[in-house]
Amino acid sequence: MSTFALIGAGPGLGLATARRFGAAGHSVALISRSAQHLDELTTALTGDGVEAHGFPADVLEPASLTAALEAAAEVAGPVEILQYSPVPRADFMKPVVDTTAGDLDAPLGFSVKGPVTCVSAVLPGMREVGRGTVLFVNGASAVRPNPDRAGTSVAFAAESAYARMLHDALAPENIHVAQLIVPGAIRPEAEHSSPDVLAGRLLDIHRKRDGFRHYAEPMPD
Repeated sequence: MSTFALIGAGPGLGLATARRFGAAGHSVALISRSAQHLDELTTALTGDGVEAHGFPADVLEPASLTAALEAAAEVAGPVEILQYSPVPRADFMKPVVDTTAGDLDAPLGFSVKGPVTCVSAVLPGMREVGRGTVLFVNGASAVRPNPDRAGTSVAFAAESAYARMLHDALAPENIHVAQLIVPGAIRPEAEHSSPDVLAGRLLDIHRKRDGFRHYAEPMPD
């Protein structure tokens, strides 16, 4: 059984995506800061018949991320699908004129160093089995900078550049890297951006392996 590892497990999109990939036959490794949170999510997934395990880690602490992904591979097998979709902190979203150089340290650690750490941890296993998928989920500021959310705009743009370079570099190795842009808020009632709909899109992107950037819905002008 292949392993789906989710960075930024939560009760919304994270849980919906874990359910969808679990129902498709993948074991699930959930990674989040809160051990209690992970226990609740793994209990819910186990109740749905999904093999799920939780591994505490903080995306701003690279050593903890590496340790969590290594533990996941030991418990459930090499990670063949990695989804990086933690929710940015509110303090990343200062207006650009109020943003200092120091204010960018955490957003860049969150959206650049975190993904690089995760990919470095799972790439050897993907290469060993000869296949893999890496999924990045970002908001609209990844492609359209928002002056009121400077930290995430700068960091998401850097994450997008990294992901695009990975897409090009790893395609010859049968490792597909893709990005899903979610322009609006993720809400249960949203037609295109509900957790369940987005989870279906992510599974579809994994299966079709077609192109790098995808949009949950058209970007508003």
